[in-house]
Amino acid sequence: MAGKVKYACDIEKSVLINNFEKRGWISASADEDWNFYWSSVQTTRNIFSIENGYRLQDDQVINHFPNHYELTRKDLMVKNLKRYRKDLEKEGNPVSERDDEGRYKYLDFIPVTFLLPADYNLFVEEFRKNPNSTWIMKPTGKARGIGIFLINKLSQLKKWSRDSKTNSFAAPSGKDAYVISRYIDNPLLIGGKKFDLRLYVLVTSYRPLKCYMYRLGFCRFCTVKYTSSTSELDNMFIHLTNVSIQKHGDEYNNVHGGKWTIKNMRLFLEGTRGKEVTDKLFDDINWLTVHSLKAVSGVMANDRHCFECYGYDIIIDNNLKPWLIEVNASPSLTSTTAADRIMKYNLINDSLNIVMPNGELPDVRWNKVPPKEALGNFDLLYDEDLAQADILERDTKSRLGVSVGSRGRDTKSSFTGRPPPTTWK
Repeated sequence: MAGKVKYACDIEKSVLINNFEKRGWISASADEDWNFYWSSVQTTRNIFSIENGYRLQDDQVINHFPNHYELTRKDLMVKNLKRYRKDLEKEGNPVSERDDEGRYKYLDFIPVTFLLPADYNLFVEEFRKNPNSTWIMKPTGKARGIGIFLINKLSQLKKWSRDSKTNSFAAPSGKDAYVISRYIDNPLLIGGKKFDLRLYVLVTSYRPLKCYMYRLGFCRFCTVKYTSSTSELDNMFIHLTNVSIQKHGDEYNNVHGGKWTIKNMRLFLEGTRGKEVTDKLFDDINWLTVHSLKAVSGVMANDRHCFECYGYDIIIDNNLKPWLIEVNASPSLTSTTAADRIMKYNLINDSLNIVMPNGELPDVRWNKVPPKEALGNFDLLYDEDLAQADILERDTKSRLGVSVGSRGRDTKSSFTGRPPPTTWK
């Protein structure tokens, strides 16, 4: 029994437990010796807290980075992305180039966003430039659509604030910080309905960055047809795709759960818009995913005991431009349909095959590059080590006057319509 993996888990989901049991792993409590821990974010915070003084051993792996919230809290994600863009500009990196209107050419993938109450005056200034625009308010630390609402008048914000008699802004509770973002009011519609993408991205290391994209993501549809009418701003069945909201709608379908596979969406777009623009859309999605991770790689506590399976939420507008809305540290493992249960079981299975190769006891000293056959439905999205090796090879070949060809490695780095790969790897 000495060689068996001992797992701890404080999220009682069948897709997790069934995977652990299939591998013959032995259940252990949190205060016993364990090799693998699938924990809630709160448990991870406790384990890594200074007060706790807990020290992880070389044969222990856990499913969150200590400060994952640098990417998964809405306000911190925006702050880190803004800082990242400014840092690249200071370096003179072509990726940070702007167009004639001052917009980023290659890094414009988050809606214009402000933090309230801190950026209230900046928000008002922006709002007055486009007084007919709609904005979406979200509490920074909540999920599942809780506390979200839309506004299209400053008076709505003041009414919501405690202090409507002055020009100052105060959140209803001192603890509440909100982000307010320009609402994507021209979403791509299928069947007249708004949808977003839930994509799964596995990160095994931040420095060097190693990340994988899961092929079996899905679209989440609203149950009511979309309208931009201001009279329907309060109808969340039109505007919010969260299943936790849509499942309460009269039109909710329990069979398909309002979900559609990414594969089917891709086929639909290739048939209606053409293969070239569809390929570019997915290329753009890969691009924004990698840069969102690069934006936090410098501030993330890159603990070698950690990995993370993030849930990326992306909205596509009717110009086939993807927008990063938020990143979830604990994407739902609840199954709403039979297809959902199978997909999420496979997601956990494939994740475990990458972070626990061969089902052996973990050893955090290994180089975290699994063999290709272990990837399952994951594709290697970006490997910083391979990217750096490619840069060296390209530089050497160009100095020697040799034509530069692709090395054929699956690093998914030759994104279209952008500066040469060497400028961003």
